[in-house]
Amino acid sequence: MAATLTSPLRRPRRSQICIGLTCVTLTCIGAAGCAPVTAPARAQVVEVEAIDPAPSAAPAQPAAREKVMLGEPSLTAGVPGSGPITLAEIDAWLADPKNFVELDPVLPLGLSQGAAQITGLDKNPLTRAKIELGRQLYFDKRLSADATVSCASCHDPSMGYSAHTKTGVGIRGQLGGRNSPVSFNRILTGVQFWDGRADSLEAQAVGPIQNPIEMGFTHEGVVKRLGELPVYKKQFDKIFGGLTIDRVGQAIAAFERAIVTSPSPYDYYEQMKAFAGLDAEDIADDPDLAKRYADAKAAVEAHPMSEEAKRGREIFFTEKGNCTACHVGANLADEKFHNIGVGMEAEKPDLGRVAISKDPKDTGAFKTPTVRNVALTAPYMHDGSIATLEEVVEWYDKGGHANPQLSDKIRPLKLSAQDKSDLVAFMQACTSPTPPVQAERLPADQ
Repeated sequence: MAATLTSPLRRPRRSQICIGLTCVTLTCIGAAGCAPVTAPARAQVVEVEAIDPAPSAAPAQPAAREKVMLGEPSLTAGVPGSGPITLAEIDAWLADPKNFVELDPVLPLGLSQGAAQITGLDKNPLTRAKIELGRQLYFDKRLSADATVSCASCHDPSMGYSAHTKTGVGIRGQLGGRNSPVSFNRILTGVQFWDGRADSLEAQAVGPIQNPIEMGFTHEGVVKRLGELPVYKKQFDKIFGGLTIDRVGQAIAAFERAIVTSPSPYDYYEQMKAFAGLDAEDIADDPDLAKRYADAKAAVEAHPMSEEAKRGREIFFTEKGNCTACHVGANLADEKFHNIGVGMEAEKPDLGRVAISKDPKDTGAFKTPTVRNVALTAPYMHDGSIATLEEVVEWYDKGGHANPQLSDKIRPLKLSAQDKSDLVAFMQACTSPTPPVQAERLPADQ
């Protein structure tokens, strides 16, 4: 941030910087710089404000921005009203300036540690209007050739934003070749699909539309159909200046980036552990710290981890379980590609990432899925071949399936029956709600 000179008569501005549980407030006055003043932490959010110099002429007004916690229900509540969205209703919605304010997203507890991973907003900023348009498109079956399949057909909120089938099911009941990956927490990742063939969430969003097995349409066809629906046309014109397939992808991606997991029992447990090294008297002597401790204690009591899950956590995060060889970071996924042997015993196995990268070492490698909400998204693996979390643990315990490209991260674990049960309990403790979403309210035909 460039230094600026300020009039000595101008009022000082305080800015707060928080890293984890530690915050400082900087008091900035003119060229004298900024002096730290002790301040307690209230959130894992970084805010830095600077004072502009006293202008000699009226300055240009900065673009309006709003800081918003992802998962906030109003982001996905839909246009107010009931029944199909009418043109009059969308006119009123689009006339509200707040729906076009650029949003600065804040991640909830747990995910907040991955704020530096937020991806795609430089090219596709979030606004409420864009998220709402994406919501409509996500649930609208008219994006498929025969109007029977939507994005939500394979990434259903009621099924953990996945589908409880081994592979995706498209138009005319056609079966895809791979399990449906989840569509939450996508704000933290760039490349998409099991093999990483889409380089962005925007590209992923429109891929299934022209896949003959999934939605079976064409990009030209869906643009034409949407353009004939007045409510959609009005939104695309107002938000983007026109309707193209790329803008369809931008809108759907905006909605998907707004879908995040809320704090789980695991996250509340980790928050409470941060106080473990503090002396009780030190906590009591600091009123603000005492309040934060009390809040964390209340949260962990309201969302407890079982003793079994706590033991499973120790297995997960140590060499004993070796899970963090791949399941790391805020989303408990490294977003990389690994061959763990699934399906490699087949006569003609799915070769995964190598078809995209052309690198032989990627043969049989697939993208690491998140452990968050994994208890809700059975069956598992890229081919849906493993039905339960217990069977997933058994797969890793035996060291996968031997093949020439098996990842060097995969090895027999030799876990006891209790260890295996504890590990499953920990994964279940990584479960939490996603935001409430209005799935029924879509644009009227006329």
